[in-house]
This record gives sequence, C-alpha cells and structure tokens, in this order.
Amino acid sequence: MSLKERITDDMKTAMRAKDSERLGTIRLLQSAMKQKEVDERIELDDVAIVAIVDKMIKQRKDSIAAFEQAARQDLVDKEKTELAVLSAYLPERLSAQELTDAVQAIVKELGASGPGDMGKVMGAVKTRLAGKADMGAVSAAVKAALAP
Repeated sequence: MSLKERITDDMKTAMRAKDSERLGTIRLLQSAMKQKEVDERIELDDVAIVAIVDKMIKQRKDSIAAFEQAARQDLVDKEKTELAVLSAYLPERLSAQELTDAVQAIVKELGASGPGDMGKVMGAVKTRLAGKADMGAVSAAVKAALAP
C-alpha cells in the first residue's frame, strides 16, 4: 500500500471514529499534497509525500518554539498533537551513528574534502537520505565529516 493510500485510509478511519484532531491534521496533509500535485501537474510518489510531511513537521516544531516563548500552552498542545500525527507518516529515522556512517561513506565515495565541497556532498546526501534523517542533523554531520 502506498503512503498516499495509507493517508486516505487513515482519514476514513478518523472520520468513523469522530477523531476531529487527527482528521483535521490529515486533511491539512492531503491539502498540501493536492496543492503540490495541481501546481506541478504531477502524481506524487512516496518520496515526494515524505518531503511534504517533513516540511510540515518542521513548521510545527518552529510554531511550538514560538508559542512556548509567547506562553501559549493551548497552541503548543495543538501543534504537538499535529506533530505526533504527522510523524507517523515518516519512515524510520536513522540513528546518529548510522547517519554519521552514511555521510562518511558518501564523502569518501565523492572524494570530497574541505568545506568547499559541502554543496556537492549535501546534494548527494539529500537524494539518498530523504525522509530518513532530519536535514539539520545531516548538515551538521556533513560539516563534521568535511572539517579539516
């Protein structure tokens, strides 16, 4: 079953269970997916859907930080609920050690050395590790691997 089908099935389940919070989050995700399909005139595959989910998760994390600074616990709780629902659609994340090993292998494969090669390495890493790791952590691992 594709990720898109799973999301649709989860929406139907949430409707039947009258779970309005989960249903609202899934509808936001489906809306973002449909918008991407219409804008680019494409049919989304699992990789593209994971990228959308990643983007939405990053937005939720940023919102949580902002709402915590503003002492708006009600909004923090809402964002955390949405974050939990969205996280279920991501593939299993790599551990820190697995991430470091994967980045080291890519750096070695490309023959990259020094901070000047960061763009080349990040391009390769993004395609191979899309959805499997947080890109902030990936960037830090690449910087560490390329450090003199």
